[in-house]
Amino acid sequence: MTEQGQITSSRVGRIAALAGTGALMGINYLKHYGRRMVTGETGQEALHLSNAAAVYKTFSELKGGPLKLAQMLSIDKNVLPRAYSDQFAMAQHSVPPLSYPLVVKTFRREFGREPTELFDTFEQKAAHGASIGQVHRATRCGHLHAVKVQYPGVAKSLRSDLRVIKPLALQMFGLKENDFRDYFHEVEQKLLEETDYTLELKNAEMLVSASPGLDNIRFPSYYAGLSSAHILTMDWVDGLTLDKYVETRPEQVERDRIGQALWDFYQHQVHTLRVFHADPHPGNFLVKNGVLWVLDFGCTKSIDEGFYRKQFRFLDPELLENQGALEKALEGFDVILPTDTDAQRREMVTVCGRTLSVLAKPFHADEFDFGDAEFMSSMWELGEQNRDNPFLREVSGRRGSPDSVYVNRTYFGLYSLLSRLGAKVKTVFPIGCFA
Repeated sequence: MTEQGQITSSRVGRIAALAGTGALMGINYLKHYGRRMVTGETGQEALHLSNAAAVYKTFSELKGGPLKLAQMLSIDKNVLPRAYSDQFAMAQHSVPPLSYPLVVKTFRREFGREPTELFDTFEQKAAHGASIGQVHRATRCGHLHAVKVQYPGVAKSLRSDLRVIKPLALQMFGLKENDFRDYFHEVEQKLLEETDYTLELKNAEMLVSASPGLDNIRFPSYYAGLSSAHILTMDWVDGLTLDKYVETRPEQVERDRIGQALWDFYQHQVHTLRVFHADPHPGNFLVKNGVLWVLDFGCTKSIDEGFYRKQFRFLDPELLENQGALEKALEGFDVILPTDTDAQRREMVTVCGRTLSVLAKPFHADEFDFGDAEFMSSMWELGEQNRDNPFLREVSGRRGSPDSVYVNRTYFGLYSLLSRLGAKVKTVFPIGCFA
């Protein structure tokens, strides 16, 4: 992969790049509606493909917040049309790395020394690039390390990037800005946290120490003395990312073992610790010798007891059988608002009931087969139905809690990973504790 010699770091340059992409999307929409008026054909998929390619090209060159947003959105099959989701999935593994001189510049700024002065060996070519930083392999005292180096200027440019990205996102999703301001703020705060590698080190040490004894789960060690706010050093783990592992066509019993480890890891964090790893994409999990290694704790989410009980109350299968109880739960979670009309309340109960009948399904059995293609297909179809639903496009007001953004993202990511594995998982869950 060709190295990128520089990242546009000036505010004006980054705004121009993002604004140019927005203009291109606008032109594509005009062409689309012009063709539809002449031919009567919608051509919606072609529109999504051209816009998704334009957006991803700009995001991958700017890196940082824009690219991280693409990576986040690729996880949630229920948010974007498939063309965007497929294109943005490249942010998980196919990002042009930065050239070595920029890496050296970062080391000099952070430590006052070059990489080869801190490590016995340091590979100049990045092992892989991601949205906020890239990873190099290094050795020190005979030990193999993974050294994550943050892209220059990412933290500084993130707020202004997101301000320009917001109109693009609103256009892609068909959202109203006032209704989603708090959700954007939640995303912005989490992205800012991810640019602080000192915080990531603390998150990793806390979650690792609080997760002892999980079957078939392992964590790398982290090295505070070789880390800073923009450089993070940990053990190098020779393993296969989950997507590459699946390509080796492991036996079903292996898939189930890895899938169970992944499921148990998340259930322990969410339902016991109330703090969880909120970035579940394939590159953050490695399989080695039949066990699952968990990487990258830059994005973690804490939830309080009140929110937890309201959010996970929706897993109770009794709600699907009792519309009055579902309506009450939706009121308590501010999904149904006091200003809604009776017709709006009925429609919201119908839409949410249909959504829960799909998304809560894994929790409604002692064991769930994520290899069932119909399940993930039903999630895609649900996303399409909700995006095309005129009621959801037109209804106003902030619905639910911003805390749901990362809870939902995490479970969509978990479902997607387990689906790739085709794993059968024991999912028994104490539903009654949320009543």
